[in-house]
Amino acid sequence: MSLNRRKFLKKSAVTGAGVALAGAAVAPGAEAAEAAMAPTGRGKAKLKRYSLTVLGTTDLHGHVFNWDYFKDAEYQDAAGNAQGLARISTMVNAVRKEKGRDNTLLLDAGDTIQGTPLTYYYAKVDPITAKGGPVHPMAQAMNAIGYDAVALGNHEFNYGIETLRKFEEQCRFPLLGANALDAKSLKPAFPPYFIKKFHVKGAPPVKVAVLGLTNPGIAIWDKAYVQGKLVFPGLEEQAAKWVPKLRSMGADVVVVSAHSGSSGTSSYGDQLPYVENSAALVAQQVPGIDAILVGHAHVEIPELRVTNEKSGKTVVLSEPLAFAERLSLFDFELVFERGRWSVESVAASVRNSNAVADDPRITKLLKDEHDVVVAYVNQVVGTATETLTTAEARYKDAPIIDLITRVQEDVVKAALVGTEYASLPVLSQASPFSRTSEIPAGNVTIRDLSGLYVFDNTLVAKLMTGAQVRAYLEFSAEYYVRTAVGAVVDVEKLTNAGGRPDYNYDYVSGLAYDIDISQAAGSRIKNLSFEGAALDDARQFVLAVNNYRANGGGAFPHVASAKELWAESTEIRTRIAEWVTAKGSLDPAEFASADWKLTREGTPVF
Repeated sequence: MSLNRRKFLKKSAVTGAGVALAGAAVAPGAEAAEAAMAPTGRGKAKLKRYSLTVLGTTDLHGHVFNWDYFKDAEYQDAAGNAQGLARISTMVNAVRKEKGRDNTLLLDAGDTIQGTPLTYYYAKVDPITAKGGPVHPMAQAMNAIGYDAVALGNHEFNYGIETLRKFEEQCRFPLLGANALDAKSLKPAFPPYFIKKFHVKGAPPVKVAVLGLTNPGIAIWDKAYVQGKLVFPGLEEQAAKWVPKLRSMGADVVVVSAHSGSSGTSSYGDQLPYVENSAALVAQQVPGIDAILVGHAHVEIPELRVTNEKSGKTVVLSEPLAFAERLSLFDFELVFERGRWSVESVAASVRNSNAVADDPRITKLLKDEHDVVVAYVNQVVGTATETLTTAEARYKDAPIIDLITRVQEDVVKAALVGTEYASLPVLSQASPFSRTSEIPAGNVTIRDLSGLYVFDNTLVAKLMTGAQVRAYLEFSAEYYVRTAVGAVVDVEKLTNAGGRPDYNYDYVSGLAYDIDISQAAGSRIKNLSFEGAALDDARQFVLAVNNYRANGGGAFPHVASAKELWAESTEIRTRIAEWVTAKGSLDPAEFASADWKLTREGTPVF
């Protein structure tokens, strides 16, 4: 679709308490039910059967094309994966042809409108919320592919409720969130479920209910947007409330689309009484569910079978890889007996998008939007005196991360001028988000800087004491695998202890410290100093920190409960681009500093 603001087609109806009867068929009467049990030659009834395929994606994060906007090239990785809804469309078309268009259901488990420069551009640069604004590229693509329902992900809330509601308005499918409640009425703020009837010749229709569940962590991660407006109770609690209702409404099949991983863990510690990754717990604890499309964790699970502890029945889970790299298939076999349909078997599998080509219908539809964003990210905003890279940023103090901390320091210092906190020293936090980001020597573009800071985080200033900062650093240092003095250091095995992702390891600028990786976690920070003197635990500091961390993401100690001095809605990546544009030249001599190093009993590791 070109950028002439072409109107999208009218949405399908959503009726009642979030019920959409898409493709509904009038239920045959008793005669049809009797026909479904037609006698065989020996006087026995031949059971009527029906095959249904539910297809699922998750964590699309704005990937329509197999294109890396940060590299300005076709996407490629060492595993040979391909990305994008254009590939998904090809696979969906093939499955529909194979199974029959009327025997399939297409779902997504959330995180659709954030994650690439394409989605950022239509949220911030040419926003869909503007009068006469564009139709969101993800809405266009998913409408064209024919999604039936999509669960809300936590990243749906990153640009605020107004943007989310506009996206919802532009979609021809419901956005489901049974545990996204209005803070005052405690009633669902989005449709909790979707119901679709599948016509079966000579038998009553098969009634499939889809329950959408989102992540309780939204209350922490996007607190600035949702506090006082929405609340997000636990998935298990809300599934236990809604699944029996769906069964009482005659649902023959219940599928849950859950933006929640299967590990049973939470990244936010005990800040919330609700489990972040609870999909398997829902399967285990709530009877009446046949299958769960899993999201949020960005892992590939072709099939996971969980036994429900109350009914003893098996619930089948599947999580396709993020960014449209995989498509999950749930193949249901149903049988009609004793006057009703029941699920006889469910099997799950995944298909790889690298095995197919883009659907030209989708690439043509969004070529104009894609071309505009490519031009946008290739704008030159400055020059760099040398190449900066994150290749070693996980285990060495890298100047490219110091760029982030310096920008954040400058923004917060300027924001606090004239306040009672203006005289306090400002420390700054940043993480090595990517292992492949590079700012080349010479011209610096928006895509170079966006590739450095891949998340749409915003900046917050928190009041912290020296003791709290020390505890913060100790927690961060748990990222490293304990490595004895004299043992060979393999950098590929040195980090991510306990499965901690790179984005949950923090640098803190403005201090000097060593991380002794030979010591047990909790006793690794050595020689911690400020301005050449040992850190005073009682001294107050301002910590410039991203909103994810400030709101408890990663469960770092003290920061979530610390007093907030200032916050803004401008993305940190935008602040970096503004800083580089104002400077004109990007010279590490102006912002880089040697703040920390890895050691073993006083000897540097590198």
